[in-house]
Amino acid sequence: MATTQQQQQQEGSGSRSEKRKPVFVKVDELKPGTSGHTLIAKVLTSNTVLQKGRTASQHLRQTRIAECLIGDDTATILFTARNDQGP
Repeated sequence: MATTQQQQQQEGSGSRSEKRKPVFVKVDELKPGTSGHTLIAKVLTSNTVLQKGRTASQHLRQTRIAECLIGDDTATILFTARNDQGP
């Protein structure tokens, strides 16, 4: 006989396609080496450091890297934007 906890785990395992609600954090709450955060910040400066196109094949996308100074009302950080992440 399955326990209530096992039944809940079995029922919950089928809902993996269900998206979680985003949890917004402030810039001063970020820790080095972490990822997957959702934040609202303003881009203060943006400098493209690498922009390289591929001429060998048209269906491969262009590589673009930019260093952006972003911040909110708590702090500012240097964010490395890749491809479509940057302004």
